[in-house]
Amino acid sequence: MHRAFLIFLALIFFAASASAQDRPLRTVDTETVAPGTLRAEVGFDFLQDTDFPLSGLSGDLTSVGVINFRMGVGKIAEVQLEGVVQNFLDVRSQGASFVPALKLTGPNSTHDSGDYVLSTKVRILPERGKRPSLAIKFGFILPNSNQARGIGTNTTNVFALLALEKHIYKLKLFGNAGLEILQAPTALFSQNDVLMYGGAFSYPVHKGVNVVGEANGLYSARKIDVGLIGTNSTGQARLGLQILAGGFTWDFAGIAGLQAHDPKTGFTFGVSREIHLFDYERIH
Repeated sequence: MHRAFLIFLALIFFAASASAQDRPLRTVDTETVAPGTLRAEVGFDFLQDTDFPLSGLSGDLTSVGVINFRMGVGKIAEVQLEGVVQNFLDVRSQGASFVPALKLTGPNSTHDSGDYVLSTKVRILPERGKRPSLAIKFGFILPNSNQARGIGTNTTNVFALLALEKHIYKLKLFGNAGLEILQAPTALFSQNDVLMYGGAFSYPVHKGVNVVGEANGLYSARKIDVGLIGTNSTGQARLGLQILAGGFTWDFAGIAGLQAHDPKTGFTFGVSREIHLFDYERIH
């Protein structure tokens, strides 16, 4: 993964074309990347007062190399790889841990790679008249993290969601609803089925400048007891800008947590670019 990240950095600085991107939002729209094109995104997140119920740790989380690669594989389909190269937690407090042999990497800090997500998105219906466009996205989350580091859960999860999108003059509205099956990290043969939700907007305020915002997260209807620790509700609200400049799309957003264990505040910034890899029409 670290080698892939370095290759990405080389590509992003020498590629030739760019267009509007999804960062800094997490809500899925119905757009799919053009066939034969790689959309590469990289960012940096800083989140204050984040809780990790499974390990009992709490502190400020810095995520370096928040990557997202989207590859158009057809006129209505794309495949996607997203994740975090490295998370760093400045531990402010430590409560009861449900992780056997919890081992931090420093006296008051720990770091670990993030979990990576492999997914596919298929656009089902285009926007037409009063009808919004519709897409479906499904995939799974890989257990790349090490639970002993105290940041990740080291579980394999699967999800599927529907995405809707509608334009009202210049305003773009889009939203998600879906289901994610979370493997319980402390109990064998146990899981928590949680609701995925998201609502977002994008509005151009100037040539090459969009104001964007969202509320996005997971909601658990079950009471989180010892057997379901680590599958609790999570959510974030984001408000920021996308700026097309110098052939890149730059983004910045402020972050506010929506649930008890979410970060109180934070911010994210990043850069995106599209890279044309091959001519889809010529190979068909």
